[in-house]
Order: sequence, then structure tokens, then C-alpha cells
Amino acid sequence: MSSRAYSIVHKAKDPPTASPEHLPLPEANAEAIDFLSSLKREELQMLFFSETLDMISEAGEPQGELSIEVKRGKHKDESGVMSDCIFVHAFSRGFLDKMLCGNSLLGYLSWRLEVRELHGHEFIKFPILPLERKATLLKQDDQLVLTRSIKEGEAVKTGVIVFPWSSVKGFISKATNLVLLRVMAWRRMVPSNARFLALDTEGKLCHSTYQALGFQTIQVGRQQAEVFIVEQTVHSEEGIPMSCQYYLLPDGHLAKRIQVGSPGCCIITKMPVMREEDEIEPRPVFEKKPLVWEEDLELLSKFLERKEELRLGHTSYLRKHPEAQALMSDFLLFLLLRQPEDVVTFAAEYFGPFAARCPPTPALRSSHRPSPFRSLERGRGSCPGAD
Repeated sequence: MSSRAYSIVHKAKDPPTASPEHLPLPEANAEAIDFLSSLKREELQMLFFSETLDMISEAGEPQGELSIEVKRGKHKDESGVMSDCIFVHAFSRGFLDKMLCGNSLLGYLSWRLEVRELHGHEFIKFPILPLERKATLLKQDDQLVLTRSIKEGEAVKTGVIVFPWSSVKGFISKATNLVLLRVMAWRRMVPSNARFLALDTEGKLCHSTYQALGFQTIQVGRQQAEVFIVEQTVHSEEGIPMSCQYYLLPDGHLAKRIQVGSPGCCIITKMPVMREEDEIEPRPVFEKKPLVWEEDLELLSKFLERKEELRLGHTSYLRKHPEAQALMSDFLLFLLLRQPEDVVTFAAEYFGPFAARCPPTPALRSSHRPSPFRSLERGRGSCPGAD
């Protein structure tokens, strides 16, 4: 984050009326857009952590502190709908030539690092004319609205710029930059020939590029660490380019930051706990084994309990209905005496007379030999066992 950061202000209630002064607007190239499209939620979640760096002067004297936090958050849009997002908070406060200065940044990003809402604030307590800058970026429907205010002493200047959402594809806000640097550190690479979009100090769209400056070993406390150096440059169309160099540890932690042309830098004094990619273990494969329930004490116990429950239930029913047992005994007795070849037909003829809708028929006809005087025609509509 450069020395020009922004802070929280209220959302603009009135519809924006201003628009960019010059056309056509610069555009991000395909390499930049493809790089942003390659981001995955799982990868970004590995980059959620907080870090703190000390601000020191050229002489090595402490000047202040810079803290950066990236985590999962919730964002409420204008219609009141809540959604998951990436929350970025950066804050610094220190001294510049013995003058108190500070800045803060609060951003809500989509999982493609698109800006949903961003607030920023910067101040420098000059003895005569204190300077204060505020800015808000807000996605409204199909537009990105920038509201800026600059206060020098008692004089305040405000302005609103509206960008069509289609024109900010590949846009890198200050909050997006902090997350994108962690991605580059994690991947150990910078997208080749990528031209992103950014805002210059006047709030105008311009190109932003990243360049890999190689690897370097630096001293962090009592330890040595290899860092990946990335330089970001914002190419203002009206002013001079502004560059910042970031020294990044393999897990995305920022070890050092130098703004080209600015005295002093930000640096860590203690090696952070390095984050490593979680190894996803393969799913365990369980072989299908035959179930021998008799050997399972729990299943065997349940089986015996159910068996005893059914036995007691059956015994109770037969005790209450002795005619059932007498009926079955009578049937078995006749079955053994007659010993018919067709047991099913014999049973149908035996129990047929008990049916209320069937007329009475001779009992156990099928157990006798066929009569030679039996009619060849069968009566229609008769019950089973009636012929």
C-alpha cells in the first residue's frame, strides 16, 4: 500500500453526475484478465492472515507501523443482500519529517478480486495547511462510482467520477493489489506482459504493471529468508510513473516494502509463522466385507431380543384365540390322513367353506378319486374347489 491510502466515508446518496473527462479509457489486456480469471477460491483462502511491518527511516530509526489483514467477510449491497467476500483492512500511522501522518484502507472484494466497496483515508499534519484526502469506490448496478474529497486547511474540494463497469475489467484497486501480491508470492511468478488498470493520484484510469525482479536472501531477525521481489508501477498518463517494490516470502507474507523515491521503508523484524499448503489426503478405501452377524455381539443381542419378543407375542395371541390352534391341528390331521399330491388345492378346498361369499361344497373333494359320472362342463362363476 502506497503512502496515499484511503479511509471510510459515507456512501454518496445522490446519483453521480460527473464522468471521465477524456475518452477512450485505457483497457486491460488479455494477459491481465486471464490472470484474474485463473484465481480460485481455495487458493485465495490460503492467503487469509494478518501481518505487521515496522516503518523505518533511511537512518534505521522507527517511524511507525503498518498492519495488513486479509480475511473472509460479509458485504451488504444497496438492496440489503448479504454475500461472502474478501475483506481487506490496512492501516498505518507514523511520522514523516517529524509530521504525523497516516492512512487506512477498508475494502470488500469479490472472489475474482473485483471491487464491491472500498473506503480510504490519508492525512498529513502539515504545520500550516494540514492535508486530508478521502475516497470511496462503490459498485452501483453497472457502474463503478469514485467519490473523492481533498481538504487543505479549511478548503475542501469534492468530485465524483463514474466509470461504466465494462470499462474497469482488469481493474486493480489498492485492496486488490494487496491480495494479488500474495497470489504472486504463492505462485512465485508474475503474469508476463500483463497490463492491468489502476487509478492515479487524480482519480483517472491508467495502466498498472508488475515486474518480477528475481529472488534475494535477506536477514529477518536472526534468520535468513529467501524473498521474491515484485515491482508494481502505476503509469499515470499525466504524471510520472510511481513504483513500489515488494519483498515477498513464499507464503505471501510481506517482508519488505520500498516506495521508489520515498525515504524509508517498511520491514518485518521477526520471521512470521510460515503457512504451508494443506495436503489433501486421498479418501480411504474400505473393502466390502461379508457381514457375519452371529459374530457381532450387538447384532446377535438384538436378534435374540427380537426373537423372544415375537415368540411371546405369538404365544399370547394363541392363548387368546385357542380356536386358531384347534383349526390348524384339525387341518394337519386331515392332511396327513389324506396325503394328497396337490397340497395347495387340498388346503383351498379345506378352508373354502369358511368363506362367507361361497356356497357350501363337498369338503375335501380333491382327496377322492375323480368320479366317472362327473359332468364335463364346469359351472361358471363357482368358487375354488366347487367343481
